[in-house]
Amino acid sequence: MTGILKRPIVTEKITALQERRQYSFEVTLEANKIEIAKAVEKKFKVTVLSVRTLTVKGKRKTQLTRRGRFEGRTNTWKKAIVTLKEGDKIDYFENV
Repeated sequence: MTGILKRPIVTEKITALQERRQYSFEVTLEANKIEIAKAVEKKFKVTVLSVRTLTVKGKRKTQLTRRGRFEGRTNTWKKAIVTLKEGDKIDYFENV
């Protein structure tokens, strides 16, 4: 169960969702919803009501140089949006 949560995702949209007790994390590609819920509950000591996941596909990238064109891809990653029980809250920056 360790290493499932990679990092919290903090954007304007996610910050707006925090009013509805929804938080977003980047997670490992192999993690399922049950493992994600248990990891969040264990790390932040909160109660998880639901987990929604989506896989963000990597984008093609092309770079032109003097030696020619290099093509590659960014990595595919998985996002989890976690909804907490009424009254629970996660403070991302409490230890900063």
